[in-house]
Amino acid sequence: MIERLSLTLGRCLLGLYFLIPGLTKIPGYTDTANYMTLHEVPMVWLLLPVTIILQVGGGLLLIAGIRIKLVALVLAGLTILINVGMHDFWNSYPGVDAGHETQNFVKNLAIFAGLLVLASTDAVNQWRLSRS
Repeated sequence: MIERLSLTLGRCLLGLYFLIPGLTKIPGYTDTANYMTLHEVPMVWLLLPVTIILQVGGGLLLIAGIRIKLVALVLAGLTILINVGMHDFWNSYPGVDAGHETQNFVKNLAIFAGLLVLASTDAVNQWRLSRS
């Protein structure tokens, strides 16, 4: 019982972690694109819409409990790419606080770890089978 509750709560919180930022990127599209450009992310015109789709869609799928392992792995990959491309505290950018980027980098490593655990846990299979 506690495993199912922990899995559901953790999955939903991880889903929200992606859903909310994905949604906020829509009205903040220009600011996000400018931030990506500042960090020299290539093909912002393609990568930003793809990021929004993955964050919103992946967040909703995690919350709904659909394709948990696959979604967790895709979001784990996205998290690492964002970490290296956007929270590169080892580089210096005008108006960007390296301490804040370091904090985001480490936080995203923890999110990455949580997604890997979610993708690899047997409880995901047990939860899915018990819903059938």
